[in-house]
This record gives sequence, structure tokens and C-alpha cells, in this order.
Amino acid sequence: MPAITVHLEAEEFDAVERLAESLQLKPEDVAYSALNRLMLKARDPEIKNDIQHTRNWRRANLPLWSDSACSRHAYEGKPDDQPRPSSYR
Repeated sequence: MPAITVHLEAEEFDAVERLAESLQLKPEDVAYSALNRLMLKARDPEIKNDIQHTRNWRRANLPLWSDSACSRHAYEGKPDDQPRPSSYR
């Protein structure tokens, strides 16, 4: 049987595992169900666009549904704003 391996960050897996436990299922059941729903709607051009868009942003971001407390934000790594002189004298 062919297999697909999905590599998740810990924050992504924790969210999937928590959902699976709440449903008394395995994380694999949640992943298969998500794939099933996606495949049923895959003819929609918006879904195709979303798949491509997700592939691109996933390289540097965690999804909104993940436990993203440790994720990098767009502003991190940028220098702090320089203080400005007060307009009040």
C-alpha cells in the first residue's frame, strides 16, 4: 500500500493530537478525514489556490490552528524603532 508521510512541527502535532483525543480517535484519523474533505472539494479553483498558497507560507510560518506560542512573528528579528524626541518641551 502506498503511503504519504506528513511532517508536522511539534506545535502542529500537539493541536492535531488534542483534537483527536477529544474525539477519542488517533491523530491519523484526523489527518485522513481532513484529506478526505479536501479531496471532495479539490475541483474548486479556490481550493487549488489555497493549497499552493499554504505550501508557500508554510516554509516560514505555523498555521493559525497550531500551538503557535513559540512561532516567529513577522516583526521579530527587525530592529526596534529608534526613540524620537518628544514634541512637548
